[in-house]
Amino acid sequence: MTHQESLYGKTPDQLAALCGELGMPRFAARQIARWLYVRHTEDPLRMTDIAAAHRQRLAERFSPALSAPERITESADGTKKYLFRTLEGHYVESAYIPDGERATLCVSSQAGCRMGCRFCATGRQGLQQSLTAAEILNQAVSLPERDKLTNLVFMGMGEPLDNTDEVLRALEIITAEWGFGWSPTRITLSTAGVVPELRRFLDATKVHLAVSLHNPFHEERMEIMPVERAWPIAEVAAILREYDFTHQRRVSFEYIVMSGLNDSPRHIRELTRLLNGIKCRINLIRFHRIPDSPYFSPGDEAMVRFRDALTARGIQTTIRASRGEDIQAACGLLSTRLKGGI
Repeated sequence: MTHQESLYGKTPDQLAALCGELGMPRFAARQIARWLYVRHTEDPLRMTDIAAAHRQRLAERFSPALSAPERITESADGTKKYLFRTLEGHYVESAYIPDGERATLCVSSQAGCRMGCRFCATGRQGLQQSLTAAEILNQAVSLPERDKLTNLVFMGMGEPLDNTDEVLRALEIITAEWGFGWSPTRITLSTAGVVPELRRFLDATKVHLAVSLHNPFHEERMEIMPVERAWPIAEVAAILREYDFTHQRRVSFEYIVMSGLNDSPRHIRELTRLLNGIKCRINLIRFHRIPDSPYFSPGDEAMVRFRDALTARGIQTTIRASRGEDIQAACGLLSTRLKGGI
């Protein structure tokens, strides 16, 4: 399926090059960016401070990228799951999580994922498409609760650092003064540890980082996360020791606790050794069952014991509250494998 090029998702540098190509003044790039990202208007014919002939030329060349969600599912706890259709005809899900004065959107960077983590429904789906910057931004811009958002987390479908170019472009638009103007401290990106792209991300942005860890032992992590074969978690930790996380930027490690698999005293000892020298926190996450999975979560008391044991060793550790599990919106449950016939 082919589709026309879109203005939305382009940076001022890209827009300036486009203006030169179309015989427009370069300053028009900033005008276009303001219409796109401040006023969220992508119809060139409505960009009234641009010459009428140029508006017409833009309208003939570019098509809209933004689209409303095709389905909304609401949880008993207030979480909402949104289904969006991509320009190529695939589907992605994002989760809106209200919590008092805080409202977080969990966005997707890919339709599906090729990392193949054994405990993740998205990983079972495989990769259908990497999203464009416009398709990533659309999940926030076309959200009915757009104006209520306080935080964004790149923790939805896909591996963000398997789609680095488009993710970095989206982050630039979100945080730039000519874009959404968000502080980077309102955004967290999660990765399974794509080492070749990790430094690039850390150097290019100031947003928070969350690393999907789930097991500190190389052989055991490799069994549940194939990414460990190419990029061991020890290599990821070594890179993170080179960066300063003592000020506003934070790094955390996500750890889905699976009973009898990664929750023993030796795992606690190895986590302490692995993370030595990195100012971080560990977020413990209950495992959410997916069909035909051999894994299950320990009970609440066991989760608390595991948290307290890590805290006693000097690692700030929290247990993440599960949200939206009844609508398949909790961590590891997003999947559009069966949505093709919607």
